[in-house]
Amino acid sequence: MQIAVGADHGGFPLKDEVIRAVTAAGHEVLDLGACDATPSDYPDFALLVGRAIQEGRADRGILLCGSGVGASIAANKLHGIRAGLCHDIYSAHQCVEHDNANVLCLGPRIIGPALIAELVTAFLNAQFTGEERHLRRLAKIAAMEKSG
Repeated sequence: MQIAVGADHGGFPLKDEVIRAVTAAGHEVLDLGACDATPSDYPDFALLVGRAIQEGRADRGILLCGSGVGASIAANKLHGIRAGLCHDIYSAHQCVEHDNANVLCLGPRIIGPALIAELVTAFLNAQFTGEERHLRRLAKIAAMEKSG
């Protein structure tokens, strides 16, 4: 899979850890910044990662901001993006398996590099189950997205 990775200045310190975890899992990285720790705005990176998925340049995305909360809120404003803020391993795979999440949001100020690597691996190894109950729920979310 092609994985788009984006981080603001708060996420930048652990962005390389995410990239290492993605490549170690056998996937390709589309690095969308930031390139340094200069103050930046998480919505800019959420837009870049979300657009990469919408346009088919990436299969999934990973966003980092200080807490992960802002990146998650911003990414979920984009049509077809289902971003999950995950700081535990169960949520990192379950958000894909049940909710067909396509973006993992992480907060490096909340969790450290060892856990980040495990979360990335769990997210990337997970597959959507396609069970009827999950499809029904996703259809309801899609209808909400259309109605504004």
